[in-house]
Amino acid sequence: MTTIAKLLASAALALTAGSALAADYPDRPVTILVPWGAGGGTDTIIRIFAIGFEEAMGQPINVVNRDGGSGVVGHAAIAQAKPDGYTLGACTPEITYFKSMGIADLTPENYTLISRLALIPSGITVAKDSPYDDVGSILEAFKAEPAGTFSSSGSGVGGTWHMATAGVLKALGEPVDKIDFIPSKGGAPALQDMVSGGLNLFTGSPVEAKALADAGEVKILAVMSDERSPAFPDVPTLKESGLDFSIANWFSLCGPAGIPEDVVAKIAAAAEEAHGKDVVQDALAQRGITPYFDGPADFSDFAAGFADEAGELLGELGLVK
Repeated sequence: MTTIAKLLASAALALTAGSALAADYPDRPVTILVPWGAGGGTDTIIRIFAIGFEEAMGQPINVVNRDGGSGVVGHAAIAQAKPDGYTLGACTPEITYFKSMGIADLTPENYTLISRLALIPSGITVAKDSPYDDVGSILEAFKAEPAGTFSSSGSGVGGTWHMATAGVLKALGEPVDKIDFIPSKGGAPALQDMVSGGLNLFTGSPVEAKALADAGEVKILAVMSDERSPAFPDVPTLKESGLDFSIANWFSLCGPAGIPEDVVAKIAAAAEEAHGKDVVQDALAQRGITPYFDGPADFSDFAAGFADEAGELLGELGLVK
């Protein structure tokens, strides 16, 4: 047999094997790796989704937390998994800027992007004794007061809530670092710091601030989404105040790059079916989380655009390596 004939035979065998894989898929349990700790936002969303996904797939779904390294450990494990559809993951925005920040050599191209599953928009929250009672007044103060007047937190340096702070300032025509951003290990410690007077602004999710808002300890002035959140119907968007900016943390279903297209189609169809189930929709909405499903093509386009926007903001913050 000639070399060319051998190559053609190998290609045909691989095609046949791939088709057989898709025909049988899934015939055993599927694992979803979560790159963040148990009990956090990503973990909660994936475990809710897994209830519907297990039924739609007809196989057990095992959710496994693989946290560490600010998301690098789990995201790397997803990217390095065998691309057969039996190890999937919960990719978060970090995949769009790990490489640009010099954290890890990971980009959206390392993954098969299935769909975003949920969104949690950023917001502007202040302590109860803050002089600002509406978003318009605090936006004017951002412009009028000198750099360093305000301090904010909600995530680590370069995270979505840091980009939220920078994005608001950029949309106002102000330097993106005019507000001092103090890194934190999450929303809860940042909010407690603000309540105790250590910060005067929180740009994390209003969902994280809801309990304190209900207790009268903080005031949620705005949400950074395109439309008002059903969980906060009385809280205006920035766009209602004339500021054309929105940003949200997003949570997705993904897998390693190279999953066969017909297997991807089966995963995406099952994911869409699962996502639409009342048990998933209601559980997310009850927690103030916005359910969202865009599918492989639109998610891939979105991720590319988000990477560009994030790269621009992080570059202006001096965080791009």
